[in-house]
Amino acid sequence: LALEHSFDAIVLDVMLPGRDGFEVCRDIRRAGKRTPIILLTARAEERDKILGLDGGADDYITKPFSPRELLSRINAVLRRAAPPTDEPLVAGDLRLDPVSHRVFVGEREIGLGPTEYRLLKFLMENADRVYSRTQLLDSVWGQNVYVEERTVDVHVRRLRKVLEEFHVDQYIQTVRGAGYRFSTR
Repeated sequence: LALEHSFDAIVLDVMLPGRDGFEVCRDIRRAGKRTPIILLTARAEERDKILGLDGGADDYITKPFSPRELLSRINAVLRRAAPPTDEPLVAGDLRLDPVSHRVFVGEREIGLGPTEYRLLKFLMENADRVYSRTQLLDSVWGQNVYVEERTVDVHVRRLRKVLEEFHVDQYIQTVRGAGYRFSTR
């Protein structure tokens, strides 16, 4: 199916009947398909991980894992696979220009710190989707950064404070028990 159809991402078990997932992954890559592939397996040996990643997999997850981790890893490979865009992100009067790395409300420029800029950019790129603190940490700060989840709250508060001066702070919304989203509704 992966050779005949287009998919956003493939989650592939290594221990398949008949052929292993390593071979399937290599065949997909040999066919020139760039679809992100995540290998999922109970095989946790270093040599297996190296075989999978060197064979073309974008990520390698060993069992046991949580559904949240799998979802975060899928989102991460999708982000890496998405071509960067130079188009401004626009929501109402708010405009984020990724080329100049500047944010405007109307013609007035908003001064944001680097983390608040990345946070706003990520939320605007994924408007109307709710992200937990953990997902935001992985997406905005990176997966190998060890900071507290409450760090997200601090940066959201700083971002809202700056946006409040321009009357667009309502776009950053808290979803009780779930996380944060960007929405103009």
